Amino acid sequence: MTAKPYLNIKAELARNGVSQKAVADHYKITQNTVNNKINGRSPFTTDEIIDWRDTFMPDASLEYLLARD
Repeated sequence: MTAKPYLNIKAELARNGVSQKAVADHYKITQNTVNNKINGRSPFTTDEIIDWRDTFMPDASLEYLLARD
């Protein structure tokens, strides 16, 4: 089974002018880790996705960000 990416997270980061590198630097993780989470290859914790939203995409709902279809 192929992992499904979080396309709305990608879109909202881009809309807000936030690069994956900026996310990685902010959380002191690798850009590869950020990419794996956004592309559905690694899971998000609830706390992570809430913090990402609050920090980088405050106008987006969690439901919207986590939609995969």
